[in-house]
Amino acid sequence: MSMATTSTTGTITAADGTTISYREVGQGPGLVIVHGAMQTGHSQIDLARALSTEFTCYLPDRRGRGGSGPAGAAYGIEREVEDLDAVLRATGARYAVGVSSGAIITLHTALARPGALSKAVLFEPPLGLGDVDLGGVLERFDREIAAGRTAAALVTGMRAARLAPPLFAALPRPVQEWLTGLMLKSQDKGGGAEPTFGELAPTQRQDITLVAEATGDLAKYRPVEVETLLLGGTRSRPHLRAALAGLEGVLPHARRVELVGLDHGATQNAAQRGRPEQVAAEIRRFLLAAA
Repeated sequence: MSMATTSTTGTITAADGTTISYREVGQGPGLVIVHGAMQTGHSQIDLARALSTEFTCYLPDRRGRGGSGPAGAAYGIEREVEDLDAVLRATGARYAVGVSSGAIITLHTALARPGALSKAVLFEPPLGLGDVDLGGVLERFDREIAAGRTAAALVTGMRAARLAPPLFAALPRPVQEWLTGLMLKSQDKGGGAEPTFGELAPTQRQDITLVAEATGDLAKYRPVEVETLLLGGTRSRPHLRAALAGLEGVLPHARRVELVGLDHGATQNAAQRGRPEQVAAEIRRFLLAAA
């Protein structure tokens, strides 16, 4: 299947006046792809290109990253919902794919803006963290960022979200910080056009905030009426799979698909070891199916 490879860029203005930058690629009905933590809109450009023959894909940089404006003092789920709603209105898109924390934003948009979406895809929203003290995590994260301990802050966020690969998660924290520091140094020497992990590190605070706000009984999502695909990998962490199972039992118009052999990084670009073509196949099947 041939794919459109050329993307254009644009901006819209959110409800509070913040500029939201986005990339656009493809043709057909509008589809907004909402990225997750430590990412920008470009992080799913391969996924968008894989869908580009059927859909016009819009990839916004969430506030605080890429070409978009700052997170702002009043940051939270409400701001992110306003931003996604603004992109939907400006582009006329009726479909959205939310990745990780972007799935929390997509889910809350469906909850707070009935009728804004015709179909939604939620890829592994990081819900169900149990007894993690996210308030304490934020305090530690802020201290480490303020002290310039970027690697330590990234480890704090990763441990709280329980997203580290099993082998990494089993290591003592000092070793995790050392390895993360090496990764940051190697990225700094890369000279790429996209932000490095070191540059994106402070934005992890936003994603921790989203997860903290969304924590609670999944029954609050029962009023969501939009047709929803719950998507995840068989190799993803147990709490992510449990969250999808919980949402499957709550959302009235949801179905769940497990991608065999894939994990939480499946939607990322191929260069980051994602499997965008496989993810796109399920999204395409869902969005093109008759309601």
